[in-house]
Amino acid sequence: MLQLTPHQTIYLAPLPIDFRKGIDALAHVCHSTLAHDPFSGKVFVFTNKQKTALKILTYDGNGFWLCLKRFSKGRLPWWPEGSSLPTQLLAAHLYVILSQGSPPQLEALWKPLKQPCVAHNSKEAML
Repeated sequence: MLQLTPHQTIYLAPLPIDFRKGIDALAHVCHSTLAHDPFSGKVFVFTNKQKTALKILTYDGNGFWLCLKRFSKGRLPWWPEGSSLPTQLLAAHLYVILSQGSPPQLEALWKPLKQPCVAHNSKEAML
C-alpha cells in the first residue's frame, strides 16, 4: 500500500512512457523531460500508452521507491494530455486515479482544507 500525505508534491507525467524503463531511466525522465529533481522527494506518476498501468517513482532520502500498479480490468478514464509540462495534483486526486476514477469528478465532492490562520501577536495566539 502506498501512503500519500496531503503535503507531498505529486506530478503526473503528461506523455506515456515505455514501461520497460526502470528507476534510473525514470529518474532521467524526471530531470530531463519534466525539469524536476528526482532526488527532491516529490512523487512522479507515469502511465503506459494503453493507460492500463501506472508507475510511481519517489526518493525517500535513503533510496528510490518504484511502484507499479497494473489494472486487472479496464483503462484509466482520465489523464492530462495536450501539454509537455507535468501536472501537479493533490494526494486525494492520486488516490482517485489509482482507483481508476476521474479527479475532475472529485472536485464536486471534496474541497481541500484551508491554510490555518497565523496569529500576529501573543494575545491572539492565546485565544
